[in-house]
Amino acid sequence: MAGCVPGCTCRGKLRMTLPTCPVCLGTRSQFFISDNGYELFSCTNCGTVYVYPLPSADDARALYSDIYHNATTSYFAKIEKMMRRSRHRVRLLQRYVGGGRFLDVGCSGGFMVEAGREAGFAAVGIDLDRPSIDYARRHYPANEFHCGTVEDLAATAPDPFDLVYTSEVIEHLPQVRSFCEHISNLLRLGGVLYITTPYITHWRRPRDVRQWDGFGPPAHLIYFNPKALTDLLAEFGLMLVRRRVAWNPGIKLICRKTGAAAG
Repeated sequence: MAGCVPGCTCRGKLRMTLPTCPVCLGTRSQFFISDNGYELFSCTNCGTVYVYPLPSADDARALYSDIYHNATTSYFAKIEKMMRRSRHRVRLLQRYVGGGRFLDVGCSGGFMVEAGREAGFAAVGIDLDRPSIDYARRHYPANEFHCGTVEDLAATAPDPFDLVYTSEVIEHLPQVRSFCEHISNLLRLGGVLYITTPYITHWRRPRDVRQWDGFGPPAHLIYFNPKALTDLLAEFGLMLVRRRVAWNPGIKLICRKTGAAAG
């Protein structure tokens, strides 16, 4: 039986008005869990788990305006490790696209962007976190960095990208369909997308989801399974090429743009 919306007093009886899944737009969901003052629901169609109600795009933007606290946390103290991992991932992705224009969506301090430049790409990064962008501009000035969203960039980008990389970003966003549409619009036909996100039904996820480091509303708003994410991307012409093995509870997909974004 479908679950109730927040504030419902029907004590488990079926409601006529139910949350709409932000991924598949299904209208049948069941209550999943409450945590940190937030209600989460599970879509009975695609299995996506999501916060309801989702924040507005403006509220989400405000949340991530200084997520790394002026870039002074230990996140920016592991530069060599971050660069080694970034260079390894660029080498992996060059098997699918040799070069061209590279975009990192959610670029943080610019490590993946710099690795892309070192490998011969014309590299661009975008992030909502202003201190991270400031850090990236100071340390990697040969690259192009923007503070904003993919929607902002799609309105101004002069040329499409050959490779788009976005890691641990989509779960933070209230409007995932818009995000995927604009990612597709930013890619050239035949271009490649690499995307990662936490995997809520992974076999190594703790039994108590509250103990999982991939869980934590409102920072993480939407929790995917591989089929739901693959189907969503396919709606926008981004077809699965390879799903990489993830020992930890994560989804890692390599997709190729084979058609125009959905209307």
